Amino acid sequence: MGRISETIKVLIVVNVIFFAGTLMNQEVAYRLFSLYYFDNPNFQIWQPITHMFMHGGLWHILFNMYALWAFGTPLEMRWGRKKFLFFYFSAGLGAALIHSLVNYYNVSTVSEALIQAGWSPTELANYLAGDNGGSRAVLESVSMDSIERMAESFNIPAVGASGAIYGILVAFAIMFPNIELMLIFLPIPIKAKYFVPGLIVMDLVFGFTGSAMGIAHWAHIGGALFGFIMAWYWKKNSFDNSRLY
Repeated sequence: MGRISETIKVLIVVNVIFFAGTLMNQEVAYRLFSLYYFDNPNFQIWQPITHMFMHGGLWHILFNMYALWAFGTPLEMRWGRKKFLFFYFSAGLGAALIHSLVNYYNVSTVSEALIQAGWSPTELANYLAGDNGGSRAVLESVSMDSIERMAESFNIPAVGASGAIYGILVAFAIMFPNIELMLIFLPIPIKAKYFVPGLIVMDLVFGFTGSAMGIAHWAHIGGALFGFIMAWYWKKNSFDNSRLY
């Protein structure tokens, strides 16, 4: 894993350029290039792609770029440039899709419950736009946690390459299952075929329980799912023997 391929080098450079641009004007950059809920006024058609190059802070981009280099390099060497890029962006788009579907579920189910509980469509629209003046009576039938989760799904955008990175991690575990990996805070070598599923299980737990807020756990799951489907299919059909450049 000591070398870095040209493809991964370019991906890292583009991520760094986006990150530097974000530091120059955070408000405009996040509004334009983060992934918003599809019905949010800030949503743009290019965001499912551009959000993959946005990051929420220095540690966020450092971790993702390290993982891209460490785990993406052997995959690109195995598959070739074109196949790796197809995989990378497909996993990232898959992450955006699953994340958006979960957001749609959160928004639609709670919105319907609020309407049935007595909120008017105007009250609901105003609440999602930042006006917290809706009737408190609905709290008897709709929890405040649910309402806040709806508002977060509608208003808080997703950023980061983590969905694509999770796809890479899953593919790495499929292609190199017995290579041992370690977490910084848990310096015990664990084979990739156990390490990566463990990460995914944690994301599932956090996603269903709603804990560890501020992290797009369902985007991780989406990237992992699409990455698994592609890597498993390619390995099963031995397509990785045909290197595409």
